[in-house]
Amino acid sequence: MAKRILVVDDEPHIIQLLASRLRANNYEVRAAYNGYQCIKIAREERPDLIILDIKMPAGGGLHAFETLRALPDTILTPVIFITAYASEEIRKQVLEMGAEDFITKPFDSDDLLRKVRKVLGEEPELVGT
Repeated sequence: MAKRILVVDDEPHIIQLLASRLRANNYEVRAAYNGYQCIKIAREERPDLIILDIKMPAGGGLHAFETLRALPDTILTPVIFITAYASEEIRKQVLEMGAEDFITKPFDSDDLLRKVRKVLGEEPELVGT
């Protein structure tokens, strides 16, 4: 059974890029376009991993992450943050909050897959570019 990944970003083209790469590597992908959708889908579908943008206009990633960590049914769902607003301070903050990893936009798709596979405890084989 394919691992389920919830991709959350307010930019549809980023979701399309992420989803295409993840699906090419046999992951089931769901999309959310803000933090509120993220929380709703995460609670209903229990993904194996969430890739979460930090800056979004409605229900930003940090708020969504804090909410996910406060709910019993999503407290252990692993999260990798993705953001164009990369700084060492933000990276440190999200890792201290309990995120599994941090990816900077524009992202390298091989690096993304390595991080996804590591978080999911899978072998590092990559498919497609």
